[in-house]
Amino acid sequence: MPLLYTIGKLTVGPAMRLAFRPVVEGLEHIPASGGAIFAGNHLSVADELLLGTVVPRHLAFWAKSEYFTGTGPKGALSKFVLTGLGAIPVERAGGRAALSAFDAAIPALRGGDLVAVYPEGTRSPDGRLYRGRTGTARLAVAAGVPVIPVGVLGTDKVQPIGTRIPRPGKAKIIIRFGKPLDFTGRSDDRTSLREMTDELMAEIQKLTGQEYVPRYAPRRAEPTSGGTPTAGSAPA
Repeated sequence: MPLLYTIGKLTVGPAMRLAFRPVVEGLEHIPASGGAIFAGNHLSVADELLLGTVVPRHLAFWAKSEYFTGTGPKGALSKFVLTGLGAIPVERAGGRAALSAFDAAIPALRGGDLVAVYPEGTRSPDGRLYRGRTGTARLAVAAGVPVIPVGVLGTDKVQPIGTRIPRPGKAKIIIRFGKPLDFTGRSDDRTSLREMTDELMAEIQKLTGQEYVPRYAPRRAEPTSGGTPTAGSAPA
């Protein structure tokens, strides 16, 4: 586990659990060792922070590549923090550049690390669960690791879209982990990837009870400056 992540687990972690008191279900589904992908619904920036708080092992998140390449003191600090936390840079432009995230995630997973992704590709604009993108299934097949469905409820109330800081006490936070999905040996053709992705989204829906929308969630416009680094999604 990266040193900075360890420090956070010992300091920020207990403070987060005390402040937000998340209800956690299904911890027995988290493997004690070996690589795995955590794939969940995405309601808020707070999802990453709270998920990392309750998972006992190191959990690597995707982060926009520009947070690793910024200039000046702010850019240097951002790079230091994200590198120290073991984050995986991802290009939001798509194409070959975006696939570089796979190049970093696959050896990490094969080496026994955990990686968190959000199949919807962006935060839900209205609290519903949207169609998943196939990048998560593609990554699972390529790395040969299981996918653990994750359902999070209440984070959209403690940190709604557009707010910078999560607010304790605004809602009950529930984090549920489902049984691992084993896609080992499945084909990585387009039809198979879509089937696996739909299976995954169905499991996530069981954990959250969200209304399902059979289309991709609309992407929000990126802020021109400022803001807090947020996790990206695996390439579609």
